[in-house]
Amino acid sequence: MTSPQTNLPPSVTLRARSLRGPGCAPQSQTPAEIEAWLVQEAGQADSLLLLYEEFIWRIVAAGLALDRSSLHVGTLHPQLVGFAWNWNIASGQCDEVQVGEGALQSEAFLRSPLAVVLVSGKAMRIDTADPAAAAEFPIVADLRDLGIVEYVVLPLGPRGHHHVMTVATRRAGGFAPAQFETLEHLLRLLSLHVERHIALRIAGNVMRTYLGNEAGQKVLDGAIRRGEGQTIEAVIWASDLRGFTDLSDRLDPQDMLTVLNAYFAAIAGTVAAYGGEVLKFMGDGLLAVFPLARDYGPRSAHEAAVAAALAVEAAIAGLNSAPPPELAAFTGWQPLRSGTGLHEGQVFFGNIGSAERLDFTVIGQAVNTASRVEGMTKILQRPILMTGAVAQGLADAPESLGLHNLRGVAAPVELFAPRT
Repeated sequence: MTSPQTNLPPSVTLRARSLRGPGCAPQSQTPAEIEAWLVQEAGQADSLLLLYEEFIWRIVAAGLALDRSSLHVGTLHPQLVGFAWNWNIASGQCDEVQVGEGALQSEAFLRSPLAVVLVSGKAMRIDTADPAAAAEFPIVADLRDLGIVEYVVLPLGPRGHHHVMTVATRRAGGFAPAQFETLEHLLRLLSLHVERHIALRIAGNVMRTYLGNEAGQKVLDGAIRRGEGQTIEAVIWASDLRGFTDLSDRLDPQDMLTVLNAYFAAIAGTVAAYGGEVLKFMGDGLLAVFPLARDYGPRSAHEAAVAAALAVEAAIAGLNSAPPPELAAFTGWQPLRSGTGLHEGQVFFGNIGSAERLDFTVIGQAVNTASRVEGMTKILQRPILMTGAVAQGLADAPESLGLHNLRGVAAPVELFAPRT
């Protein structure tokens, strides 16, 4: 599979493309053989893209006169409404795309049979030669120009799950009644696999959204027992929004939430962009790690963490100087300021909590030290501070600010600030 660029609407992004063609399926198939494959073997497929592609080519091998098809599924994701798979016999390719929220407001979607079927839950069979259908749905005329005779939109699975499949044929007279009945039967079996794959994808989305990529994947892989985890070496990141109490007193709760969302978006997005793992938001604070074993390209984990901290300062300065519309709508929040403490050490990365309610996080003295270093940013009036354990991993030596006593740490700790 490859992921080449293609001409797609702004809210639709190509994720993958398969070009296996008819060779991914047997040369000849009967509907009974496709049914047997769906029942016995198709469940082993790890990729819905490859499963869907093979299913379609098996349909073609069975002589069911299919020329175009697409599969559309809804999902549970904070930024996406769903995914789609598009197949075309002429090109032989099958694309997987992700669909952003903006797609639901586009005229192309609102004036499509997809929108009607998603609301009604009822199938539509469209003769592309029908002037009324072409007038109501612009896509019908486009399909007719491509030689498509019949275009069908079919709901898959429970209506509330918003899964739809389209099939189209150039066969004169459209789909024959017996062929269409067979196709509907096979699609009902396929929908069971679609539900399974989408449920797994939703679970992954939820885990990654609420726990982070690495922690979420560990939970999905079965690391769900209390006390289960591993000891890792990492640069620990602890950051805090300055003046949070004062802001909370001056702003109404909705405006304060808007401020926090913009602030955390700047921090969390930057940490992730530099290879870090955001673990949790704690009020106005953020805890993240840069595991030493992870690949950061030309940087070390120490350099990636410091570069991220500097980029965060630039992002927050950008919020202050050119606030986005949601922050520009009210006053009293500027200027936003942040403090970040960095320390490298050994931590336990895993499950803690009660038997009924667990949290996947990092604990250890290194976490406490990072938190104490962050607290010193207020006293030393430096937005970014680090310990010697981080400083020694940098190619460019930072500025030493001398030894300081940290609450809960036995010996004085030398603190450093990046040279900017």
